[in-house]
Amino acid sequence: MRIIAGEWRGRKLVAPKGDTTRPTADRTRETLFSMLTSRLGTFEGLRVADLFAGSGALGLEALSRGAAHCLFVEQEKPALDAVKANIQTLRAKDRAEVQPGSVTKLGPAREPYDLILLDPPYHTGAGAVALDRLERLDWINETTWIALETAANEDLDIRQLECEVLRRVGKAAISLWRFNP
Repeated sequence: MRIIAGEWRGRKLVAPKGDTTRPTADRTRETLFSMLTSRLGTFEGLRVADLFAGSGALGLEALSRGAAHCLFVEQEKPALDAVKANIQTLRAKDRAEVQPGSVTKLGPAREPYDLILLDPPYHTGAGAVALDRLERLDWINETTWIALETAANEDLDIRQLECEVLRRVGKAAISLWRFNP
């Protein structure tokens, strides 16, 4: 795994040990960030949350492209170790915050995020559960972009959000969502 573009382009990332985490493939990440770039224009100054962070590759890609800050949330110990190691390697500590724990137990946000990246375990419904909670706890507003990776054949039923685009990339599906009050 490598950072695709930006300040840390080409830098290697470590993946969590074991098989409990499924890192997003480089091709899928490239597709996702192409979709986001065409809508956002730039990542400069964005507040990003990388939820179900795994290795942290999604949030670190956003930081590499100019995001101001990224919150990484992960509950699995090997994944937390990988996120911390990748942040250390890239010297991103001043722009990164790691929060151990379950995404489905997050509290209220101080202010909405600009971009929320979610890569929950496939076929669990955890992404929809998390988004419902995040919407109720003010993590999301009308300007927030949400990127969700699921299995290509996974059904999505997410209230209060509108799917802007859905792309299938191999075994994965990437969807971009907006708040729809």
